[in-house]
Amino acid sequence: MTLITSIFLHGGWLHLGGNMLYLWIFGDNVEDKFGHIRFLVFYLLCGIAASALHIYIEPTSNVPTIGASGAISGILGAYIFMFPRARVLTLIPIFIFIQIAELPAYIILGFWFVLQFFNGMLSLGYTPFGMGGVAWWAHIGGFIAGLLFVIPFKKYR
Repeated sequence: MTLITSIFLHGGWLHLGGNMLYLWIFGDNVEDKFGHIRFLVFYLLCGIAASALHIYIEPTSNVPTIGASGAISGILGAYIFMFPRARVLTLIPIFIFIQIAELPAYIILGFWFVLQFFNGMLSLGYTPFGMGGVAWWAHIGGFIAGLLFVIPFKKYR
């Protein structure tokens, strides 16, 4: 039961806000393609898969698997599969300047996944500086689950 309830917990307002921003940007299009009930089931399955990979990769981890990040990562996996060329309005920081650009989803989400994977690999080294208490492998597991589950959940008309 905690695999499901943990999907709805957050480590603070910034964590909640970040997750809701990603869900707002990417989730509505995926929900439109799946329908409300399929989207909810998809979301829950991605969250469970995310936690399962985190537990499998780091069974002795002290990082609590709280938050919707893993499930929302599944939404990102579905989005990149269904809408790879969709343009996403993005803020790009260049030193002290901020550039606004519309980039294809596969670039934004591909870059996001590479960052998650890189940080996940670093977290395996148990550096003395720590990795900020982020369950990187839950993000990776959710994204992969989203890619794998997207076909059976998509509504066909």
